[in-house]
Amino acid sequence: MSEISVKALAYLGDCVIELCVRRFLVSCGISHSSELNSAALDFVRAGAQAEAVKKILPILTEDESAVFRRGRNIGHTNTPKGASVGQYRAATGMEVLFGWLDTNGKNDRVNELFLAAYPDIIDKYKRKVGII
Repeated sequence: MSEISVKALAYLGDCVIELCVRRFLVSCGISHSSELNSAALDFVRAGAQAEAVKKILPILTEDESAVFRRGRNIGHTNTPKGASVGQYRAATGMEVLFGWLDTNGKNDRVNELFLAAYPDIIDKYKRKVGII
C-alpha cells in the first residue's frame, strides 16, 4: 500500500465500486440512463456506503481491515451534503479497500465484498426487474 497513496486508492476505489454498481444494474436489464443514474445513487451515496461497510466489516481479513482503517482515518477537509463526518469517513475507508483490492488483482474478492455489502439494495433491483 505504500507505493500508492491512500488518497489515490480512494480515488481508484470510488471507480471500482461504481463499476461494480454499473455492471450489476446493466445485468438487471435496466437500460435508460436516467434510471441507471438514479439507481446508482442508492449504492454510491456516502450514507449507503457507510451502511454497506457495516455488513462487510465482520468478513474482512486482517489485512483488509487494516487497509479500511487506514482509509477511514485519512484527513477530510469537507464532507458532502447529506452525509455525516462518520459516514464520509466510512465511505472513504470502503473506497480505499476496494482500490487496494483492485491494485492487488483481487477481482473475485471485490465482487464478493460488493455482493455482501449491498444485499438489500441488490435484492430490491432484482425484484424490480423480476429476477427474483
